[in-house]
Amino acid sequence: MARRKQNMTRHEIIKVAAQFFLEKGYSHTSPKMICDELDMSTGNLTYYFPSKEDLLAVLTQILCEFQRKQINDEVNEGNSSVIAVCLEMAIMAAMAAQDEVAKDLFVSIYLSSLCLEIVRKNDTERAKLVFNDYCPDWSDEQFAEAEVLVSGVEYATLMTTDDSLPLKVRISGAINNILTIFCVPEEIRKAKIARVLAMDYEKIAKRVLKDFKAFVEEATEEGLYNGYEKIDA
Repeated sequence: MARRKQNMTRHEIIKVAAQFFLEKGYSHTSPKMICDELDMSTGNLTYYFPSKEDLLAVLTQILCEFQRKQINDEVNEGNSSVIAVCLEMAIMAAMAAQDEVAKDLFVSIYLSSLCLEIVRKNDTERAKLVFNDYCPDWSDEQFAEAEVLVSGVEYATLMTTDDSLPLKVRISGAINNILTIFCVPEEIRKAKIARVLAMDYEKIAKRVLKDFKAFVEEATEEGLYNGYEKIDA
């Protein structure tokens, strides 16, 4: 019973924190806001999650899995699709351009060493499947090193300023850089970029963000707690 109660409490904390992060922004959410919403003491919150960053890490794992499934369904080419990797970059950039709260969330993830490790781990496992034909002699360490470079490209694309290039140009450049890192030939890079730019990636981005918010709001204890278990393992 004690284990069940702990799981329920974690679920409640994750759900409330995630809703705050998605509606108000990670930067504008304090542990006190989460505690007040749950009628919980700060000490009780930190018993389950020592810091706000630990909560962001859980949401990062959940978001990685949710976003990947949505994009795989969108392109309908399975889990090892180059175009899915390209489209994911496009919709992340579009989300950040359309929604300041989404931008704050993504930037916060990339600025957190804990969350960035989760992103890189997830992306490395996928890259081994997606780019194996282009990098047949690469070791696990080389794929991991490549994802360090990729995450830098992603962050630079998301972290816009008033002087940033137009969205379409940034997406095209980011995809080209990512595919180049994984030794994809220029002709194929151009074809993948053209295909993504021909898609309504801004509309897809809005739908994915809306669906993710709905998923968090409606998620069962098991659905959210799985994200915590994967990080805690």
